[in-house]
Amino acid sequence: MGISHWPEGERPREKLIHLGPQALSDAELLAIFLRVGVKGRSAVDLARDLLSEFDGLRPLLEADRGTFCRAHGLGDAKYVQLQAALELSRRHLETLLMRGDALNSPAMVRRFLSAHLRDLGHEVFAALFLDSQHRVLRFEKLFTGTLDAAAVYPREVARRALALNAGAIIFAHNHPSGVAEPSDADRRITTRLVEALGLFDIRVLDHFVVGDGEVTSFAERGWL
Repeated sequence: MGISHWPEGERPREKLIHLGPQALSDAELLAIFLRVGVKGRSAVDLARDLLSEFDGLRPLLEADRGTFCRAHGLGDAKYVQLQAALELSRRHLETLLMRGDALNSPAMVRRFLSAHLRDLGHEVFAALFLDSQHRVLRFEKLFTGTLDAAAVYPREVARRALALNAGAIIFAHNHPSGVAEPSDADRRITTRLVEALGLFDIRVLDHFVVGDGEVTSFAERGWL
């Protein structure tokens, strides 16, 4: 039976309108994105099949183009739509973050950094450059490394901060292993950055390590 023949309260679109997106299951949300099913399978049935095939929503959203497009019911058009939706979400977070004091939105900072760094297959060291009122000036990915390391140069960080007239910085980097526990090397480079930037009265407010579903804060551990 097609979704149009379902009771209105069970149809994903109507359910979202009346109850909000948080009330829908992963399969129902994915069904709205898919819009239509395939022969003999409704959009919700197809969504459930895909979630089972990819072993969950996140692996589906993170799949590369080749893997995504090989799945039954998907293709280049859906892949393009999905990438556009994900990028809109990242830009929306950035817009919200740019509106106010970053320190008054710690949860949003975490979501923003996770959205930009969590799914990368190599280590990236990034920074949120802030003005003296802790408003975001710019987010930049500064250094890129291999699977488990990125060379970070305090002199280059200081030069960029001065060019942006930053008064403070929040650092972040990802661990492709998925483990958000800071290493000894992470702590050493943070100390060097604090010392280098302190010469120019630029404060390091925090350093986040982004893992698989977890973001660890140096400041919360009392390391800054």
